[in-house]
This record gives sequence, C-alpha cells and structure tokens, in this order.
Amino acid sequence: MKIEHLHGLIAAPFTPMHPDGSLHLELVPAYYSLLKTNGNTGAFICGSTGEGVSLTMEEKKSVASAWADATMGDPDFKVITLVGGTCLQDAIALAQHAQRINLYAVSFTGPSYFKPASVQLLAQCCKAVADAVPQMPFYYYHIPVLTGVGFAMIDLLQEVGDIPNFVGIKYTHEDFMDFLSCLRFGNGTYDMLWGRDENLLSALVLGAKGGVGSTYNYAAPLYTGLIGAFNEGDLEKAQRLQQQSIDMIRLLGKYGGIATGKAYMRLIGLDCGEFRLPVRNMSTAQFQSFTKDVAALGFDDFCSRTPALEHA
Repeated sequence: MKIEHLHGLIAAPFTPMHPDGSLHLELVPAYYSLLKTNGNTGAFICGSTGEGVSLTMEEKKSVASAWADATMGDPDFKVITLVGGTCLQDAIALAQHAQRINLYAVSFTGPSYFKPASVQLLAQCCKAVADAVPQMPFYYYHIPVLTGVGFAMIDLLQEVGDIPNFVGIKYTHEDFMDFLSCLRFGNGTYDMLWGRDENLLSALVLGAKGGVGSTYNYAAPLYTGLIGAFNEGDLEKAQRLQQQSIDMIRLLGKYGGIATGKAYMRLIGLDCGEFRLPVRNMSTAQFQSFTKDVAALGFDDFCSRTPALEHA
C-alpha cells in the first residue's frame, strides 16, 4: 500500500450527547461543517476525546456511520475511526464496519487490561486487526498515559514490516527522541501524526506535517496561524501562538480535565452535551467562572467560527 502522509489539523471530535447521555448524532453534519470551515483536514473519531471507550459497539458503529454520511463526497476530508484495543474481535468487527461504510482509515490502541508483554506481541495485535481490512490504512494510536502500553514506537515500527497497510502512528506522548526516530525510520516511510496540541511547535521542528488534537475542534485558527508562522520562519510568532495554546489548555486542568473541551464547544455554538461517567463534568457555577477565564485569554480572537447551524 502506498502510504499517504496527512497534513494539517485533524480534529478529534467529541461525541455529541443529549442531556440524558444518549447519542445526538443529528449534530454531526453541522460538526463536519464547523471543522471543514475552520481548516481541519480530517477527523479522528471515537478516540479519547470522542469517548470511544465509553460507547457500546453499536454506538461506535452509529457514530462512524454518521460521520461517513456527513462527509460523503469529500475525499479531501479524511475520517479515521479508533476501533479499540482491549477486545481484538470487537476491534476487527468495527474495522470491517468502517471499511463497509468507506471511512478513510482505522486506528487501534494497545490492549490496556491484559497488556502485551513485548513489542512483538503488540505487533501481532496490530496485525490481527489490520489484516481484517487489508485495503484500509491502519494507524497505531500511541497514548501510554492512558493505556499503560509504553513501548518505544521505533521498536514497533521495526516489527510491522509484514503489515502492508500499517501506515503510521498517532503519537500522543512526549518522547521527542523516539518521535524523531520514527519520523526518520525507513527514509521517512511512515505517517507520524502528532497528538499533543500543547507542544505542536516542537513536533513541527522535528518534521511533523500533521497533528490530531482535541483543541483543533474549537481553536483551529490558532494552530493554522502557528503552522503558517513556522513555515514562514517567524519563530517568535509561532512561539507566541503556542503559548496561547498552552494557556488555553491549562484551563482544561483547572476545570476538571477532558470534559472541559465540551464547555469550549458550547462557547463556540455547538453544544455537544456532557461526558459520560466516570468523567466529571463542571457545575453551572464552574462554567460561569470558566467563561470568564476564557474571555480573559482573548479566545474570541482565535476560536473556530461556527457556520449557520440547523438546530437538530
């Protein structure tokens, strides 16, 4: 398989929920329009931000189908779905569903309960899923802070040469030494997508061309400006924009973590509801305080702009 290297911002969408916690997939067409309008080149669905681990098999299929329907006819917008990791048979079934509905690619993360004891076993897990959809690009999703599977990815790349559709890695970790080695492995064969928004600039310096991130949902103009400044050699501007990103991301920690991202979405006009348990959502009083902190960042100057929405 010829490996395409993706460029630009690939958002990791939130899964829209109704107040009762059920899926609100009628919002997906508007969500796609939001991402496309603001310069995102794709979407990585059902990942950490998309609460993939909190969705049932059927719900994940429904989310994938909604995105397939919304993006039909737009081959330039790449949709990658995370098919899981802990249960290989579920991951295979979800990958085959993604193939049937014509998504661009699938991704798989390391089993996190019965963890692979070696990188060779991890490669075997990847192969089991990738072989089920040999015509689809397959990405490994490296996020050891959540999976506890912390092998160096350069070691994984050395083990996957017999997987023709293994095209790259979504790299959500801070090991820049390992990331650079992966970028340069096999004369730059593999597509290495950076997964830490708060240090995208550092990854660009090493040679990254594309990134997957949650904050690209609601602050894509900030990052397109950062990438543009870097490409033009204006390092001071790129550093300033990266600091704005860091300041924005610090509020995620201040207000409880990943669920804060859906609060940012409310502020730009696309209400995706709340996160499911066990994730903690902010109270009404916290949201009011959050809104003030966001305004102090000058968020309106760099946030994503919401197209006219059909109220679903």
